[in-house]
Formats: sequence, structure tokens, C-alpha cells
Amino acid sequence: MRSVLVWTVRLCGLVGWIAVAVACVWLLGIGSVPRPWNGPLAWGAVAAGCAVVRAGALWGMRRSRKPGDSVSLNKPRDEYYDRPRPELLGSRPQLGDVLGIRFDSPAWIRTRTCAVWLLVGFASGALFVGLMATGSRNDRVDSLRDAGARVSTATVVERPGAVREDLSEDVVRGYSARLVVAVPGGPERLAVKGAYTYDKPSAGTEVEVLWAPSAPELGGYVHERKDLSALAEGRWSAFSGGADGRDSLVALVLVMVVGGVLAAVFTFTAGPEALQRLAWSPGVQTVRAALTAAVFLGWRPLLLGHEASVPEELFAGGGFILVLLVYVFTSVRTIGDG
Repeated sequence: MRSVLVWTVRLCGLVGWIAVAVACVWLLGIGSVPRPWNGPLAWGAVAAGCAVVRAGALWGMRRSRKPGDSVSLNKPRDEYYDRPRPELLGSRPQLGDVLGIRFDSPAWIRTRTCAVWLLVGFASGALFVGLMATGSRNDRVDSLRDAGARVSTATVVERPGAVREDLSEDVVRGYSARLVVAVPGGPERLAVKGAYTYDKPSAGTEVEVLWAPSAPELGGYVHERKDLSALAEGRWSAFSGGADGRDSLVALVLVMVVGGVLAAVFTFTAGPEALQRLAWSPGVQTVRAALTAAVFLGWRPLLLGHEASVPEELFAGGGFILVLLVYVFTSVRTIGDG
């Protein structure tokens, strides 16, 4: 039974790592894809499920541990606590021996720890990028896409109305205005509310407009910070050509740099025994599993396009920072510990 629990912990850890990585890759380009976002929803559910099952298996191992068992790397290899005892193995070779991996070796322990921290940094960045994407969703774009949207170059035919500057630290980044445009081969007067352009629009200005030939009454959509082609096609597109894509890439890189620094600190300032105790600690892994499940449940309404409750909004909105804080909080005691 103990060997089953050991391999349940290991396999859930591996599958959960992969599931988190895949779900986060989905989030990087989710902004232009129509909801429901079933891809990250499914992989997120797998990640949360693996985390919960892994924590349960660790508690099962603790209950089945015999008096005197410990986690010391100084014990003989076969007595190591996460390795099944010889009397349970018979003559069958172990998978680690077949693969040439010593699961209790310092090199493996540090490699595994570093992989976890790199994923933590990537996941935090991806959650932040995904949050930016969900915050910029537009119902008008969804309606245009459903009606068969296309992108055309149009000309402003009237003096723009309700022109407002988009200021950032007293620097004008762009302009928002109400436009009336003429689309070649389409309507001569297409209304565009809330059009965003880098330069101040005027009569005669050419703009890229998203519109639906079958439903001109829906108006158009102009936003020079976004990739209108990706929005029209509803395709996954990470860091697409617009300024929003560049901002997302910068945000991801910055958060991943933080994750990389934390990976170095917590991988190389702690001894292998301390890292192993942490990885196989039921209490610590239960806290992390609860975080994974809470972040997934918080994101679930956003992924499905439903209204979120206040707790769900808190875990979805603060998930990217909660992941970093919880992992740091549960790991800080290993620094300097052999």
C-alpha cells in the first residue's frame, strides 16, 4: 500500500506540473478566443485534482509510517521514507533504476525544486496576463464575431465626437472618440463608438475597423492597441501584434524574472534534506493544494463567462500574487537548513 501512495504522490506531481503549464500557456493567448474557454478550464481542473489527490496520498503515507521512519538522506537508500521497502518489492527492478534516476539524490531533489519554482513564476505571470485579457473583453466584439466579422480599412467621414485623451503620467498615449466611417465595398456611414487611436482622429483619417457585413447595425470596433484580425477569427494568439500583446509579454517576463530569482534562492540556499522534507510534507502540500483549488475555482466563472461572486473575484484577481506569496511563505523556513 505504501508503494502505491509513493507513486501516487510522484505521478500526481508530474501530471499536475504538466497540467498547470498547459493551462497557463492557454491563458497567454486567450483574450481573442470566444468563451467558454474550455481548454484552460479542463487543464486547470486536472491540476487542482492532482494537487488534492497528492496531498491526500501524503497524509495516507504519514498514517502508514512506522515509528522511527524519517526523511534523512543519511539513511541507507532502501530505508528512505519515500522509497518502498525491499520486502514489498520482491525481485522487480524499480522504475527509478530503469530510468537511471535516484529519486533520493541531491541532484534530483534540486532539479525538481527548481522546476517547481520556475513553474510558479510562469504561472504567476500567465495568471496576470490572463487577467489583463479578461479585463479587456468587449461584448460588441463578441456580437460582431458571431455575425461574421471582418477587418477593413475605413475612412473617417465626419468630424469625430466625444474626443478624449488617454493619459499616462501626463503623457498622451492615445485618443478615444466616436467616429463615423465609410467602409470600401460596405456601408458609407458606419458608426463606431469608443474608437481608440494613437493619433488624434479627424475627417479623412484612415483606420482599421472590425465590422460585420451581415449586420452593419452593430456598428464597428476600432482599437489600435489590439490585433483585430485575431479578434475577428477568434483564434488563440499570444502576444499578438498590438500594443496590448507587447504589454502582456513585458508583464510575463518581469514576473518570470522574479520567479527565476526565487527559484535560485530556494533551490540552492537549502540543503537536500530540507527540500525533501518540504516536498513530502502533508501540511505544506495541503496548503499549496488548497491554493491551487481556490485559484481554479476563482477563475472558473471567468473561463465560462459567468458572473463571479466576491470570493471568486478575489482569488481570480489576486491569484497571481497569492501563488508567489504562499509558495514563499511555505518555503522560507528551508533557507539555510540542511
